[in-house]
Amino acid sequence: MAFEGLTQKLSATFKRLRGKGRLSEADVKEAMREVRLALLEADVNYKVVKDFVKRVTEQAIGVDVLESLTPAQTIIKIVNTEMTALMGGQSTKLTISSKPPTVVMLVGLQGAGKTTNGAKLAGLMKKQNGKRPLLAACDVYRPAAIKQLEVVGEQLGVPVFQMGQGDPVEIAKASVEHAKKYGNDMVFLDTAGRLHIDESLMTELKNIKAAVSPQEVLLVVDAMTGQDAVNAASAFDEALGLDGVILTKLDGDARGGAALSVKAVTGKPIKFVGTGEKLDQIEVFHPDRMASRILGMGDMLSLIEKAEQAYDEKKALELQAKLKSNKLTLTDLYDQLTQLKSMGSLSDIAGMLPGMGGKALKDVKAPDEKMLGRVEAIILSMTVQERENPSILNNSRKKRIAAGSGTSVVDINRLLKQFDMMQALTKQFSGGKLPRGLRNKMKGGMPGMPF
Repeated sequence: MAFEGLTQKLSATFKRLRGKGRLSEADVKEAMREVRLALLEADVNYKVVKDFVKRVTEQAIGVDVLESLTPAQTIIKIVNTEMTALMGGQSTKLTISSKPPTVVMLVGLQGAGKTTNGAKLAGLMKKQNGKRPLLAACDVYRPAAIKQLEVVGEQLGVPVFQMGQGDPVEIAKASVEHAKKYGNDMVFLDTAGRLHIDESLMTELKNIKAAVSPQEVLLVVDAMTGQDAVNAASAFDEALGLDGVILTKLDGDARGGAALSVKAVTGKPIKFVGTGEKLDQIEVFHPDRMASRILGMGDMLSLIEKAEQAYDEKKALELQAKLKSNKLTLTDLYDQLTQLKSMGSLSDIAGMLPGMGGKALKDVKAPDEKMLGRVEAIILSMTVQERENPSILNNSRKKRIAAGSGTSVVDINRLLKQFDMMQALTKQFSGGKLPRGLRNKMKGGMPGMPF
């Protein structure tokens, strides 16, 4: 989980502050030393850390803070405010041209995830903003780059413009003309990358930029490269003039130093972050929400947005009617699992809950994602009749389902037992009261229930 190490250390530091009640100037300075070490260990740029700690310390040792009723909470608020400012203060949207198409030029080093995340961004604009994007294959050097773009484009329902191994500048110009002709209001240029920054790469990118005058030049960088990502951003900005950054693989970077350094070092905002391998796992970067998550304060707004995107109103109404009439089926259970999975990994969802960051999760028995997968496999191996009426499942049917799902009859029996408990629970809820025996069983959740 992103920032996991930093969240743990900051949470421990603030916990000690809260335990003191009244604070002295020495207490604050000691806490700031720990904050400084935590940020440096998270691979945040040294100068950024130095300036950040200085600003926080100057505010935190003020009389109004030290003599307040809740000095520790006030200091946390100061850290939260300064961390939000460090990452840009507020989310920054793409610049949309008043005369379509809007041209977005994606640049970056090879291996940063430029092709995939450029396609993800096009898919996001299509889904959430109702745009009609076009992907343009301007990387003519990397083997299979064009094919990769076509594959992800097809999966996202976004068309791809390509002219084979031609001149990237001519391809970029032709893609814009194609977009005008066929009504695409956004063009995403997937340009070539290198393993390192060189003169030929920069010359080609400058020529493409001069030819099509993009509204946005976005650098795609790998969060896991830490300060190398920040250095790359500085170099590309100096050569091309960047408008923003897409930070990829944020889910795989437990330190998070790049996210905390990019804006402060380059002056360019992080506009989007890649949060996983799936093609819908890209989102707008919100500095205030990220600061709250880093400090273990959760991110309820992002969690609500994810839930809204996964929400199917028609199915929700059908489920509500079934719950009232106590007609819940395994098909309904499968639908709920599908919606849950579409919101992302369970650890990420838990990280958005206040107080659930860092080690706060270590003693919590979170749902087992592998177990959820087994439940899904079992249900999918059943016939429609079996899902709607599990009571017909005899031993031979269970053996067939076990073989089809790669599980055991024991796993199937466990699922059916838990499902029976769910039905009993919904029946009691529809009646408005739980019996004492079931209420005792339900303390702490259903025993062994994976969801």
